[in-house]
Amino acid sequence: MDVGPYLAGLFEHCPFLRPSVRRGMTGWTVYEIAPGSHRYAVEAELFHAGVQAAEWVRPLMARPFGTLVCENVVLLGQCEDADHRELLAWPHWALKHLYAPVGVMFGKFAQGAVETDRSGRSIPPPPFSFLPVRAGVRPLDPKFLTGTPDLATALAVSVDDGRDVFEHIPCEWKAVREWASSLPRPRKP
Repeated sequence: MDVGPYLAGLFEHCPFLRPSVRRGMTGWTVYEIAPGSHRYAVEAELFHAGVQAAEWVRPLMARPFGTLVCENVVLLGQCEDADHRELLAWPHWALKHLYAPVGVMFGKFAQGAVETDRSGRSIPPPPFSFLPVRAGVRPLDPKFLTGTPDLATALAVSVDDGRDVFEHIPCEWKAVREWASSLPRPRKP
């Protein structure tokens, strides 16, 4: 997978991406949906891949240039009962709530999605679906979370004190999804 042209198109939208790529701090993990997989199983696998990426990112955030670290979990293949946007939704929602208090930011990009940045400029549509997992930038990232003020506050005051983000919930997907469904839904602007 050649991600170079896509990344080059994103440089003007994210000031951290070019230096991250130049320093070799942008990684890619690929998860390919097995034929015949169903939504629940794919969501669980994406969630666990996201946890693995976050736990890889966490210790690197404290190192020099730690704000540049980013691991992307790519989703390839098709699921019988959900599209990529649907498959990314629950894992993304749960992961960002689990990890914002320790300063890890999660994004969500579905293949072909047309979006604009904060300045209203068109962002190149992703050639594949993925969850970016990166060091949170406390002065900037809460602006991306205006629909979820509690989450924005958690990220704004985040400190990675080494805590176990699963201290109060089991790490199994069924329990995590149930917990995530109890969280306040985003407010519409």
